[in-house]
Parts: sequence; C-alpha cells; structure tokens
Amino acid sequence: MQSHELLREVLQSTNAKEVAAEMALSLSMVYKWAEPVSDTGSGAPNPLDRIEALVRATRDPRIVQWICERAGGFFIKNPRQERPHAYFLVPATNEVIQEFADLLAVVATAASDNHISPKESEKIRQRWEELKSVTEGFVRCCEEGNFAPMRSVSSSAESPI
Repeated sequence: MQSHELLREVLQSTNAKEVAAEMALSLSMVYKWAEPVSDTGSGAPNPLDRIEALVRATRDPRIVQWICERAGGFFIKNPRQERPHAYFLVPATNEVIQEFADLLAVVATAASDNHISPKESEKIRQRWEELKSVTEGFVRCCEEGNFAPMRSVSSSAESPI
C-alpha cells in the first residue's frame, strides 16, 4: 500500500478538518497528502513519505521505534533471511524455544534478589526484543510455507532464523 492510499483510508474514518486544525495546516494540504504525487502538481509529499526517507537516509531504526512508542506500541524488525526456503520446522521451533528459555534465564537471574536494576531491566528488554524477532521470523516462515520440504535434519543444520 502506498502512503497516500493509507492516508486516504485514514481520512475516510476521521475528520480531516480536525486533523488540519490540530496540525496547523490547511485542509487542502491534508487532502493533497491523500493523492499520489505527480509531475502535474496534484498531491503533495506527505509526512509518511518523509519519515520513510529519513529512516532510509539515516539507516537508524530508532526513529521507527520512537514513533511506535508514541503510538503505544513497539517496533520489531523482521529478521533477514539469507536462504528463505532452506529452513526446517524442527530447528525453527527449537530456535524459538531456546530464545524463550534465554529470556526466562535472564529474568530469573535478575529477579533472584527481589530487585531488578536498570542494567538488568535493559538486559531483559534486549532478550525480549530478540525473542520477538525470532518468533516473527518463525511465523513468517510458516506463512510463506518454508517448511514444505520437511525431512530429518542433521545436527549440522544451521539455525533457521
């Protein structure tokens, strides 16, 4: 979906006048964001396109993370899949379980003294983010049907995610 298409859908379910007033912009500018940018002058570069360009230029995912936090959520980067169709279900499942076990170990260690320090909290967050990423990779493999060639895997098989 293109950014202008998303904004067009959003503007169908919200009051464009209120959006324009909240952002101190003209109503026509808000509506132009919902049109494709073309050489003929219709449409206008919208904030979504500018954010995408900023992330691409800086290569810094903290920008996206910040936006997600402001919206009450979090950002999970999709895992890179160098060999997208060479994974098997059992090793992939084991990877998710191992990541979960690693998270639990960090939590148990941190909580052993009934106090979690800021540094321990940071370690927990890092392990949690890794677990979310690995699990997302597993789900994507399932959705893409990457487990079709199910056969026994030797112990030398690479980690799936």
